[in-house]
Amino acid sequence: MGGGDGQELSTDNVKGIVLALLSSGFIGASFIIKKKGLRRAAVASGIRAGVGGYSYLLEPLWWVGMITMIVGEVANFVAYAFAPAVLVTPLGALSIIVSAVLAHFILNERLHALGVLGCVMCIAGSVVIVIHAPQEKEITSVREIWNMAIQPAFLLYVASVIVVVFVLVFHFSPLHGQSNVLIYTAICSLMGSLSVMSVKALGTSLKLTFEGTNQLVYPETWFFMLVVATCVLTQMNYLNKALDTFNTAIVSPIYYVMFTTLTILASVIMFKDWSGQSLGSITSEICGLIVVLSGTILLHVTKDYERIPQSRSLSS
Repeated sequence: MGGGDGQELSTDNVKGIVLALLSSGFIGASFIIKKKGLRRAAVASGIRAGVGGYSYLLEPLWWVGMITMIVGEVANFVAYAFAPAVLVTPLGALSIIVSAVLAHFILNERLHALGVLGCVMCIAGSVVIVIHAPQEKEITSVREIWNMAIQPAFLLYVASVIVVVFVLVFHFSPLHGQSNVLIYTAICSLMGSLSVMSVKALGTSLKLTFEGTNQLVYPETWFFMLVVATCVLTQMNYLNKALDTFNTAIVSPIYYVMFTTLTILASVIMFKDWSGQSLGSITSEICGLIVVLSGTILLHVTKDYERIPQSRSLSS
């Protein structure tokens, strides 16, 4: 199995790929289980999560979906400790296939030929990215990651994300959140890009600790843990709103593409993943990402992926 610039994938990279694939399967299924729970909760309470309801917290099926998602996220968390983000993140495309197919059969959210083609394009683009992905760089201390995180370029990225998220949450969300799928998914994706950088830092710290080099004594480890918790809670809240308001088959791929694009950008800035790679490999990764984006656009323009009418969203 080849890696970037003709290198063989390392053992750590292979572990990261396997964990990422398992993660995508669990996460893709969790979308469907959680949405079934959201529908049941909406029927019971009469208030949907998309308009501020939180009755889903009392719905057992929603918690089954949440546990399924947590299992997937744990696998994903560990994957980032073994492989670079530009290798792990694109494999999330599998979750699109899982959620779209399950939504077709379980939620009666129709997936036609163009939708299938869009999913295939997402997978094909992800495969190209994986083939040309860089090898994981050896890190010996969480302080190395901290020094990467306080680079001016990455600090500028973090500041930009925070400003955009605040504008989306306090201005655009109240006005257009119920009619434009990009609002909620953009908030999830922007916060997700920061959470992945912190997850990778935290995962690497724990990996080094288990290997005998204690990283828990450093305050940087606990700071990254706090960032992960903050970002994940924000993602959960707005992902629930997106799932309750819009069709699963469109939320999943749009969220995936935005999240993947922003995560790769953040990783390239912070970890300098493309440093040392040939222009050919970098170009191939970008082309793979364009194919993924094109597949998502194809899904988006399919008529079956319109916003769910409120009467339908309240049916089980």
